[in-house]
Amino acid sequence: SAALPAVLCLPGAPASAGDEPEGPSLTVYSSADPAGFDPQQFVAQQRQGYNPGFAWSVPGFGVVKEVRTVDLAAGVNDLPFTDVAEFIDPTTVSFTDLTSPTGTSVLEQAFRFDLASRDKILERYLDKTIAHETLDKGLVVARIEGRVLSVNQGTVVLETKDGLRFLSTGDMGLRLPALPEGLLTKPTLVWKLSSEAAGRHKVRTTYQTAGLTWRADYNLVLSADATKADLGAWVTLLNLSGASYRNATLKLVAGDVQRIQPRGGRGRAYGAPTLAAKSAEAGFAEKSFFEYHLYTLPRKTDVLDAATQQLTLFPTAQGAAVQKVLVYYGLPEAASWGFFPEPRTDRDIRSSANPKVDVYLRFRNEKANQLGMPLPKGKIRVFQKDDADGSLEFVGEDLIDHTPKDETVLVKVGKAFDVVGDRTQTDFTIDTGRKTMTDSYKIVLRNHKATAVRVLVKETLFRWTNWEILAPSDPFTKLDARSMQFDVT
Repeated sequence: SAALPAVLCLPGAPASAGDEPEGPSLTVYSSADPAGFDPQQFVAQQRQGYNPGFAWSVPGFGVVKEVRTVDLAAGVNDLPFTDVAEFIDPTTVSFTDLTSPTGTSVLEQAFRFDLASRDKILERYLDKTIAHETLDKGLVVARIEGRVLSVNQGTVVLETKDGLRFLSTGDMGLRLPALPEGLLTKPTLVWKLSSEAAGRHKVRTTYQTAGLTWRADYNLVLSADATKADLGAWVTLLNLSGASYRNATLKLVAGDVQRIQPRGGRGRAYGAPTLAAKSAEAGFAEKSFFEYHLYTLPRKTDVLDAATQQLTLFPTAQGAAVQKVLVYYGLPEAASWGFFPEPRTDRDIRSSANPKVDVYLRFRNEKANQLGMPLPKGKIRVFQKDDADGSLEFVGEDLIDHTPKDETVLVKVGKAFDVVGDRTQTDFTIDTGRKTMTDSYKIVLRNHKATAVRVLVKETLFRWTNWEILAPSDPFTKLDARSMQFDVT
């Protein structure tokens, strides 16, 4: 798509020189699920020509705000704007005359999207005469003329003096006298305006469009002893809206912005948070905005159509303190313990044990720890430096939810190799008369490392709402009404 023009003149109205282009302002919202959203899949689909409405399924949307200078005559004017997004939502369009706010009024507005295509052009020639030429080595060796009877499913039916001819709509030999009227080469917004004053007017337009979204990606690089880490972040921006936004002011909205969607829909689209920048040259500047966060790139950028691009979200935070945490949850991973209307009295319920010990990294998102910015929902990849050659090796990845400053971030990176666990039910009694049950369990942790490790042992009290630990071997912490935790070395 071509660059957005700064000066747009009505037919017959000369443009004056000296008007500098004012780039558009683009605000992008996202509902992308970082677990499964891959921008490259949408780009590949678009390039291969699949599903012309694919942009509606992009998990996000954009708000485009643009200022242009136009020539208006006194009275009623038809004002067309080209180079607008193909997937615009016409119900969101607004128009404001900044030069004469009270002297210009909008009578009608329309979004014309009947773009010229091979089949649409041929359909405009129904009952009209076109020609077909047969070429040989670039020379015309035969020519026929005929009346178009039908254009359907890629086939043109011509009535010639020698009978009917069936040709493909993609046949390079078809010859048409001109582009039919009424077809456009670009999506166009058209306003019918009433203006009291003739002359040059500065006008602002705003609209929403599908096909725009973004996601956050983090890289956490651990020191060799896994006590310090550097955290960097990127924004991956996807534009399939059908328009390019050159020299644009780019903003991202942070927060869960409610947006009503049609039934059967085009997918959810609302904001997700991003990060504050420490340097205007290196990332986005952040500020509170309503109940959300607004992040503005402090420089202009080109957001090109049918493309992805990566922008630095914030400068790399260096030397943040991290803690490696091992967690053993002996109940099977598939177990789901909710509240039930009756006690769970089965002796063998979920008796099999999970042998794996999970590995987490934990750090405080606070200024004292070189951080302290709102972290958006996104995927965080963890690397550790190998002292042998100084290379970075991938050790795991996880998803983090929206995390305000001064909160704790917990990243699950995998399962321990040398630390395993076992959980065995050693006894169970039930007294139906007194309505009591007694459960006994033994949890064994085995460490095959040469150094001691600290393990948090989590337990869910799943039998019933009332419980008491009668004979613990180690101190424990009650986490909530249904869970407890041992902290052991």
